[in-house]
Amino acid sequence: MEMAGKKTHPVESRIEHQRHLDLVMGRLLEGDSQTQLEANGFACHSDIHTEVCVSNRPVRLDTSTMTVYAPFSQGMPRANRTMSPYARKDDNVAMELVSPVQILQGNITAPPACRYNHNVPVLVFSSGGFTGNMFHEFNEVIIPLFLTSRHFQSRLRFIITDYSPSFVDKFDKIISHLSSYEVINSTENGNVHCFPGAVVGLHYHDNLAINTTVTPEGYSMLDFKQFLRESYNLKIRDLSQTQTEKPALLLISRQKSRMFLNEDQMVTMMETLGFRVVIAKPDMMANTEKFAKIVNSCSVVVGAHGAGLTNIVFLPEGAVLVQVVGLALEWASSYYFGTPALGMGLNYIEYKIEPEESSLISVYGRDHPVVVDPASVKAQGYQVERAVYLIEQSFNIDVERLNKTLVQALGLVGRSAPLG
Repeated sequence: MEMAGKKTHPVESRIEHQRHLDLVMGRLLEGDSQTQLEANGFACHSDIHTEVCVSNRPVRLDTSTMTVYAPFSQGMPRANRTMSPYARKDDNVAMELVSPVQILQGNITAPPACRYNHNVPVLVFSSGGFTGNMFHEFNEVIIPLFLTSRHFQSRLRFIITDYSPSFVDKFDKIISHLSSYEVINSTENGNVHCFPGAVVGLHYHDNLAINTTVTPEGYSMLDFKQFLRESYNLKIRDLSQTQTEKPALLLISRQKSRMFLNEDQMVTMMETLGFRVVIAKPDMMANTEKFAKIVNSCSVVVGAHGAGLTNIVFLPEGAVLVQVVGLALEWASSYYFGTPALGMGLNYIEYKIEPEESSLISVYGRDHPVVVDPASVKAQGYQVERAVYLIEQSFNIDVERLNKTLVQALGLVGRSAPLG
């Protein structure tokens, strides 16, 4: 006869629940901050990029004012802290687009009554800032959200400030794979919510990068890419799983700045080399779920420095990024996409243009400082630099030079150029 299982006493259950909460919350902090959390139930981490505050004790959150009440120790003096839950603290322009969250802790005489009680902790973050730009969406929200919440195994709830319906719709697959609960829109749900614990803000490491040594579970960018494959049901993990006769090359086709002025010639040359060319225009990239599947089927991506290259997160491991590096864009190209590509398990090749391939020559002339002395332009400030090299510049690619680079890319994906 099967014996009935031993019932857990409610007190034991609460103790076990608190131990688990202490564990998952504690993994978000280290050093003195972790010690402070253990002692007081509340602590914050702050660095140049971001700020993250953690409570492993019950909190009340008034979404009408975005005030967090953390009255966990009546013996503590009252403290008031204001923070903006977006991982770009060092950028004043971005932070002006992020609403602050107020945290009150200590001896709070009359915190508001709970309207809704939740049995999982809450994570508060903003979809303001520079969202709307693919790079910033992944860099400052999606990857930090993964870093901060993945180890909760979906047992937490999100409150999103500066709620952007388009952002939530665009990344619904990712959000729903990180939380089993419906997102709370702070702008529509003006009530007091009570939670057993809270995290305000998101951890951030580097541009499209994860520092494995300081993540709660030792996650890496390869783990993040695996998470994306699970979220979007992407089938190809690495190039060994691609069996197509012609390797697919995705050409990021920009329409306003940093355009390829002789794109048709480039495509003809690519097809001659044996590639199946997919031209990715903005309308194709608008649906992230569909476009992720297209990118995942490709072996090579070719594109100029810009937000569209962020889609390399969906490439199979072993694929190749060929980044077209315009005049004066060497540092930005390497910093924002070149180095991160290597951390994603990709091969990276730079195609650094010659001055004659830049449209700036036809505007300023071959001997103008814009062409021969970019440092003098940069010395005039970022807005001047941006206007010239990021906005005004486009490219007329030397297809014979690019051909040599793509032959190298073919070799990296285990193919060879046709003879003749």
